[in-house]
Amino acid sequence: MNVAELVGKTLAGLGVGHAFGVVGSGNFAVTNALMAHGVAYTATRHEGGAATMADAYSRTSGKVSVLSVHQGCGLTNAATGIGEAAKSRTPLIVLAAEAAPSAVYSNFAMDEDSFVTSVYAVSERVHSAESAVADTVRAYRTAVNDRRTVVLNLPLNIQALPAVEPVEIPVVVPVEPIRPSHASVEAMAVLLQSAERPVFVAGRGGKSARDEILALARHSGALVATSAVAKGLFNEDEFNLGISGGFSSPLAAELISNADLIVGFGCALNMWTMRHGHLIGNGTKVIQVDLEEPALGANRPVDLGVVGDSAQCASDVLSLLRSQKINQRDGYRTAEVHERITQGIHWQQVNYQDLSTDNSIDPRTLTKRLDQLLPAERILSVDSGNFMGYPSQFLSVPDEHGFCFTQAFQAIGLGLYTAIGAGLAQPDRLPVLGTGDGGFHMAIAELDTAVRLKMPLVCIVYNDAAYGAEVHHFGASDPAADMASVVFPETDFAAIGRGFGAEGITVRSLEDLEAVKQWLESDPAGPLVIDAKIPSDGGAWWLAEAFKGH
Repeated sequence: MNVAELVGKTLAGLGVGHAFGVVGSGNFAVTNALMAHGVAYTATRHEGGAATMADAYSRTSGKVSVLSVHQGCGLTNAATGIGEAAKSRTPLIVLAAEAAPSAVYSNFAMDEDSFVTSVYAVSERVHSAESAVADTVRAYRTAVNDRRTVVLNLPLNIQALPAVEPVEIPVVVPVEPIRPSHASVEAMAVLLQSAERPVFVAGRGGKSARDEILALARHSGALVATSAVAKGLFNEDEFNLGISGGFSSPLAAELISNADLIVGFGCALNMWTMRHGHLIGNGTKVIQVDLEEPALGANRPVDLGVVGDSAQCASDVLSLLRSQKINQRDGYRTAEVHERITQGIHWQQVNYQDLSTDNSIDPRTLTKRLDQLLPAERILSVDSGNFMGYPSQFLSVPDEHGFCFTQAFQAIGLGLYTAIGAGLAQPDRLPVLGTGDGGFHMAIAELDTAVRLKMPLVCIVYNDAAYGAEVHHFGASDPAADMASVVFPETDFAAIGRGFGAEGITVRSLEDLEAVKQWLESDPAGPLVIDAKIPSDGGAWWLAEAFKGH
């Protein structure tokens, strides 16, 4: 066994869930070692696709995944996906081959450390045959306990050395949840007692604290909502407002903006979730709970910042309220508010003017019908662009594990990769992708990967033959602006899908969606590409709001 093989064996022993990558000479041995020791491997068409598949797999499976890339160009090809994972604090191990330090004139030579840290990932390295296991375990521990994306550089000269195998692999002990200080818990309890209309908003850091947050919300009379990444977390609660921010329904936005206290659990309270602060009313108190002190107040002022685990914090505050004999109260959870939520909290309940034409279908009409047709047990992934609100708003998900939102880097083109990674993580659910024509063009090589995997993936392509966000933003600010750089000829994605071996249909009306029903009934063993010809919506208002911040 050489060092490369030992690294693969060690990661398998630590329990990594799945590996993705493109194999070259520099990562052939370590990738084969992973597979030989039981780690499933998906060969992709591009390292960028592999990186985001690994990211999505980790997010939706709860397991650390692995990205395997060739030295130099293999790593740079994966940069956007690594950056997205790093910004999202996804526990992920990147195995990056590296030119030997002595190979100063190698075509593959580069400063991998600086490159990795530039996209906010952590750079580690296998330094020697003797330290290989310890180096690998250190990288894994950082990924798991610090919730970081770690690039483990594998110099070619070290990889080839005979392995020095230890008697046993060190155990990685999970860190204990950070308990908030007693003073913070008391201060939060005081603010909750004085609030008449509290709203709790859970983000990525609150996804594992659903029960604790709901228990505190019910005791203190708080309505509950999530940031986009935690969509579906509070589905079971009758006072659930859905997503807070740009994707909020009109009623959700109204109820949040009328709150007198907003508590963010593991939520950045950024421009998206709070609409540049417009959802925070005058005089509204704000509490932010986060594991890291620098995150508190980073995006907007807070009245109380609490360092601690969201579940532990909610549980401790509730225990304090009960110990003080403070009884459960209605607060914002009144019969009137419940009636309003029942009648109008979902986008499906909001009236709109249908923009469909003889040759195109309104994206809302399209998505509402697909929500009815597609199985409820689904995993929804959404690309970035003008269209993105339609699947995010109109397609329901069964729970917080049914939505995968790789948007921390705001990169167009990650949606297809996300859907494949999420689909592999949850094979019992139907993977559904919402993407624009621009993003699907960028990623379409990986449709071959979905075909090879025989994955019954539904690809909804909102096709307006343009980068719609730019068309509407710059067109609104300057009607005379030349749009030639962001408008493109019509593409037949249904035909391209069939060329890859998938099924493909063109949709211009509700009647065309009958083909989706037939596809579902056929027990599909491959993707379906829905080329939805949509009319101009004049610019998605949630993106128009976002552009105000730039």
